[in-house]
Amino acid sequence: MKLNYKRVLLVGMAFFLISAFWQAYDAIVPLILTNHFGLPQTISGAVMSIDNVLAVFMLPIFGALSDKVNTRFGKRTPFIFIGSIVAMVSFVALTFIDNYQIARVVAAGIPEMAQGTDAEIEAIRKLTVELTVANPLPFIGFIATLLVVLVAMATFRSPAVALMPDVTLKPLRSKANAIINLTGTAGGILVLVLGMVFATSKNHYMQYTGYVVAVVSIMLTGLVVFLLTVKEKKWADEMEEDSRRLGLEDTPAEVDASVQKRKLSKGEMKSLLLILASVALWFIGYNSITSKYSVYATNILGFDFNFTLIIAQAAAIVSYIPVGIVASKIGRRKTILSGIIILASAFFIGNFITPTTPELIMYPVFI
Repeated sequence: MKLNYKRVLLVGMAFFLISAFWQAYDAIVPLILTNHFGLPQTISGAVMSIDNVLAVFMLPIFGALSDKVNTRFGKRTPFIFIGSIVAMVSFVALTFIDNYQIARVVAAGIPEMAQGTDAEIEAIRKLTVELTVANPLPFIGFIATLLVVLVAMATFRSPAVALMPDVTLKPLRSKANAIINLTGTAGGILVLVLGMVFATSKNHYMQYTGYVVAVVSIMLTGLVVFLLTVKEKKWADEMEEDSRRLGLEDTPAEVDASVQKRKLSKGEMKSLLLILASVALWFIGYNSITSKYSVYATNILGFDFNFTLIIAQAAAIVSYIPVGIVASKIGRRKTILSGIIILASAFFIGNFITPTTPELIMYPVFI
């Protein structure tokens, strides 16, 4: 049994384009909502949470749908193709609506939300939101298009994640998952580099069309590579054949017997619920930071958020293998707890970073 690294890497191109999208989305959409439409941070945060709310309902639905679909291209590929195309087109369309709003703000003579006191920033924000309220059609169009983008992304995330197990033998899936994560991280880093090239953290009234077109080009490249190289149906059939040959596939009778054997004990159910709660809580904490960091770094700290996030991504890549080794030595539970403590400590230190703090201080915090 040997992992086909090339095959996993090609399958990972679907996750590559997903990661590229979300990196760009989390970078510019909060800035657009705050700087171009004048939304208060609370409302902007609520808009930024829509994708997570949609995911709760849509990911299981489209995951189940893709299980039942069977086309000549496979189960997952049609969802990945249609969802990504709709997402890319609507993501670019989103910037055209934003460009119209920027033109209105500039024509009204509203100054940029440059770094200043809270009162100065709030005064500028109020002028912008008054302009938005006076003619809400651009904002309504922006939110409607945003929903199209998010629904399109939600339609193919579960199928994309499910594809790797479809074509990979059970004992090799943990190793394959690491390759998928590395592929996704590469997509995120490429978009962050684009952010530095386009200086997305410098100009508050920046038109993001060029940047988004460049991001979509990266996504499209990943999609084309995926479509031209991944033979989902053939690879899935080969995996099932290899599983039968190696005795790795449960028969329906064995599955039924294992399901009917017993229910979870109270202790096991408690552990399961606590694990789920832990995952939910640390994702809430992590997403609350990442979805607002571009706004905070640009409007308050005056840092290039792209570079600090590149440092964070690079640290993640370097740590994947060592963390796996540590987990095998001290156990997964202790490793996870250590990670949560480190994460919480980094967020706590972030409270003391101000516009006068050297940017160099941010690097170890993000690492």
